[in-house]
Amino acid sequence: MSDDVDSPQPDRAAPPAPAPTVPEPATGTPGHAHGSLVGLALGALGVVYGDIGTSPLYAVKECFAPEHGVAPTVENVLGVLSLIVWSLILVVAVKYVSFILRADNQGEGGVLALLALVTSRQEMGAPDRTRSRAALVVLGLFGAALLYGDGIITPAISVLSAVEGLEVATTSVHPFIVPITVAILVGLFLVQKRGTAGIGRVFGPATLVWFASIAAAGLPWIFRRPEVLGAINPIHGLRFFREHGVHGFLLLGSVVLCITGGEALYADMGHFGRKPIRWAWYCVVFPALLLNYLGQGAVLLERGEAARANPFFSLLSGWLVYPMVAVATVATVVASQALISGAFSLTQQAVQLGYCPRVTIVHTSGSAEGQIYIPEVNRLLMVACIALVVAFRESSHLAAAYGIAVTGTMSITSILFYQVTRQWGWAPWKSAALVGLFLALDLSFLGANAVKITEGGWLPLAMAAAVFVVMTTWKTGRRTLGRHIIANTLPIDLFLNDVRTTQPHRVKGTAVFMTSNPDGAPPVLLHHFKHNKVLHEQVILLSVQTKHVPEVAPARRIEVRELGENFWQVTATYGFMETPNVLECLALCGGHGLEVDAASASFFLGRETLLTSGRSSMAQWRKVLFAILSRNARPANMFFSIPPNRVVELGTQIEL
Repeated sequence: MSDDVDSPQPDRAAPPAPAPTVPEPATGTPGHAHGSLVGLALGALGVVYGDIGTSPLYAVKECFAPEHGVAPTVENVLGVLSLIVWSLILVVAVKYVSFILRADNQGEGGVLALLALVTSRQEMGAPDRTRSRAALVVLGLFGAALLYGDGIITPAISVLSAVEGLEVATTSVHPFIVPITVAILVGLFLVQKRGTAGIGRVFGPATLVWFASIAAAGLPWIFRRPEVLGAINPIHGLRFFREHGVHGFLLLGSVVLCITGGEALYADMGHFGRKPIRWAWYCVVFPALLLNYLGQGAVLLERGEAARANPFFSLLSGWLVYPMVAVATVATVVASQALISGAFSLTQQAVQLGYCPRVTIVHTSGSAEGQIYIPEVNRLLMVACIALVVAFRESSHLAAAYGIAVTGTMSITSILFYQVTRQWGWAPWKSAALVGLFLALDLSFLGANAVKITEGGWLPLAMAAAVFVVMTTWKTGRRTLGRHIIANTLPIDLFLNDVRTTQPHRVKGTAVFMTSNPDGAPPVLLHHFKHNKVLHEQVILLSVQTKHVPEVAPARRIEVRELGENFWQVTATYGFMETPNVLECLALCGGHGLEVDAASASFFLGRETLLTSGRSSMAQWRKVLFAILSRNARPANMFFSIPPNRVVELGTQIEL
């Protein structure tokens, strides 16, 4: 499907663009991911595995928290460890690494990229198809909204749990845990405007040090208590369920913490490709996690209640705790950075796909297209993260809120993946069997976390609901405006006939009129002609559209059509991972027979004043919200990189 960018004119209702049949992709690296396999795998350690790599800080600790009533006996330790080990195998290794990574949208991953892939391939017209597509869109948008909740909670719980390690060495630092955490988070968000290029170079090596450290910390304890190796046998997990019944099932709400960050494997696929991510998992991440989790189980067997408060830092003693706290803090900052960058990318995709108002998108690298900074999102994340730390004060309190966001997104990804496998040509039974296994795992974790809604699980749901309402309101509002504009748009042929008849005065220069409807004369052109009675000697109607693909090749960026009377229709096409640039579009027109002096062109934009007194089907509260969002959206000239001193804006009032 092709949706117009959130341009100065509203979105135009358009049928989906035809799309080729999607073959089942072969394993490998996306074409835009460059570099050696080792280098890409090292980079993937920092960006992709930062979140799941820091899970040992709190996962085992939460499973054996006193309020859960699971004593650190041999049977319980082996049972819980077995659940952790097989969660890593089934959810991360099998589901994400082996299957989900194959569902790429031209090399890009993530729930919005997956949604764009699924909905752009669906046939439209039949009512059941339309309803199916609408349901998928709702699911995909809510999954994206949950990822924002994940992006807020991850920095808070990760950094807080790392700093809490100081309490293992000395309890005198307890009053300073929250202030230290807040200071680290403030510093992290303040450096975002400098871009991730510089700090990104140390992400991989720093995370490699982290994985080496946690493996080294756990290995001696495994030699000391080798019986923990029995946890690899899934019988211990099944026996734990049998002995603990419902209580054992509910403990999955804490076990799920070991797979938080699994969605990042898919979301960050476009940066590195499938093969480096898989190599990093099997060569470094999984072995290190396995050694550390088994080591924590061994220390629980050895020390019992004494290690229950913080099994991770109990692996060390004396002065060794301090360097591990330092390494853990760096690792959690890296994990937080990955989710913050992910929130920036997710917002850019939402803007381009028409689900979010225009925002300030700053490219922080001249060579890496995906390195962006969005100050509005950065400020919101910083305030929300600090508020969570101050309100919850302990990582254990935040853990209840964490699982809902993670398991909700994972469940939605599985449902969308079913549609992808059907597009690959899989038989219904084959798709249902595989996705049924995935959903059995996802929904079990989700159900175990559902009981924590009153304990903090409501928080990511509330945040996701707020983001979902904004997304759907913006999309609905733009479509409503689009219908209004189309109803009041004059077909371009009639307008050009009027120009031939009246022969208005033509002034020197080029006028560029932004429009989302390439088939009609935009209202801003009609207003200009009606009131000023003149036209420029060269008139360009520029329409910027977004395809449901990550990137559009420069050779396919521009389409130019001569309309007559020195009027030209220019259609610029971008992917949802790209930011439109009008001057770039005009420069490309020279290769299509249209010479434009962009340095002297005048740009005419429309600015709508929205009135909520109209008769549209939107609820009144949605009209008010949409009007507020529209007023606070980034100006069109800034979003499209148009020089502000050459912009002419003509306003109009529109009743919603």
